[in-house]
Amino acid sequence: MASSLALSGVHAAYGSVRVLEDVSLAVAAGETVALLGTNGNGKSTLMKCIMGILEPSAGSIVAEIEGERHELVGRSTEEIVDLGIALVPEGRRLFPKLTVEENLLLGAFRPTARARIKGNLDFCYETFPRLRERRGQLAGSMSGGEQQMLALARALMLAPKILLIDEPSVGLAPVLVQRTIATIKTLKESYQLTVLMAEQNFTQAIKIADRGYVIVHGKIAFEGRSADELNNNELIRKFYLGL
Repeated sequence: MASSLALSGVHAAYGSVRVLEDVSLAVAAGETVALLGTNGNGKSTLMKCIMGILEPSAGSIVAEIEGERHELVGRSTEEIVDLGIALVPEGRRLFPKLTVEENLLLGAFRPTARARIKGNLDFCYETFPRLRERRGQLAGSMSGGEQQMLALARALMLAPKILLIDEPSVGLAPVLVQRTIATIKTLKESYQLTVLMAEQNFTQAIKIADRGYVIVHGKIAFEGRSADELNNNELIRKFYLGL
């Protein structure tokens, strides 16, 4: 049974600095939704709120997983992960002095994932053959593209229902960005995932997104109900396409 995510009226701040204001968005079961915005507009903060890393000052975040509704606000990050929600953080955040395989095994944190370690590990190695080749290599010695593969694979080891991906294109060469975005689409289809992807590379994000939102100064400035609506929006043409 597919899973969904809904945010309603979310406000968040770091001390006296307000970052998110009245943010509402939804990711339906099986969708890939893009959260588009340039640096400093609140994308990562929103991801932290969903994961319980930062508690919103107001609003509701509800995940529906296998037919059950779960309010995420007030839950710990560990509890949220146990529900089957995984984050691929901006900058990968790997354990650089551990091997590829050790990083992957650490991804199988929740009890449900521990029972499926072998199958998930095999799937990750089939999806990313380079990781199989380098399973004994220290993660910190890998290239940026290889590290992004590992970050995605580590999240899959959690056996997630909902996958959050924060800025997958950061620090990658254009050809690797294309490859990473295509891989996300393949993983979503193979695992029947629900995906929320924060990204500033509009051109690449729109290739796999069913629809999306534009966030500006912590507020949702536009909701595109399809890829075509996003493509033809004046705000996006101005800020992302230079038209």
